[in-house]
Amino acid sequence: MILAIDFDGTIVHNKFPAIGELLPNSKEVINQLYDNGHYIIIWTSRDGAELLKAINFLIHTGIKFHRINDNNPVNTEKYGSNSRKVYAHMYIDDHNMEGFSGWERVLSAVEQSESNHFANL
Repeated sequence: MILAIDFDGTIVHNKFPAIGELLPNSKEVINQLYDNGHYIIIWTSRDGAELLKAINFLIHTGIKFHRINDNNPVNTEKYGSNSRKVYAHMYIDDHNMEGFSGWERVLSAVEQSESNHFANL
C-alpha cells in the first residue's frame, strides 16, 4: 500500500518553519509500516531550505521513507506523468476532517484497510 504522510503536525509537532519534536510513536509506526512493505511518501508543503531541513531531520532520526513529494516510479510510468499531486492509497495528515488521531489509530487503519483489500480479492 502506498502511504502519503504529512510532515508538520503529523510526524512532528507543527512549529513551522522550525521543526517540532516528534509526535509520540510517529517514528516507530512509520518504520513498522515501511518494514511491513508499505511504500512511504513524505508529503509536505515545505520546499527549498525548509524541505532540506525536514529531509535531514528524517534521516538523522532514522525515519524510513521511499520518496518525498514524489510519486512511486511505477505509478509515474503507469499514468505517463509525475503529477505534483502524489498518488497514494491512504493520506495521513493532521488536516483531515477529524484532525490527526494519533499513530496507534493510523496503524490500525492501515492494517484494517489492508485486510479489507485482501478479503475482496
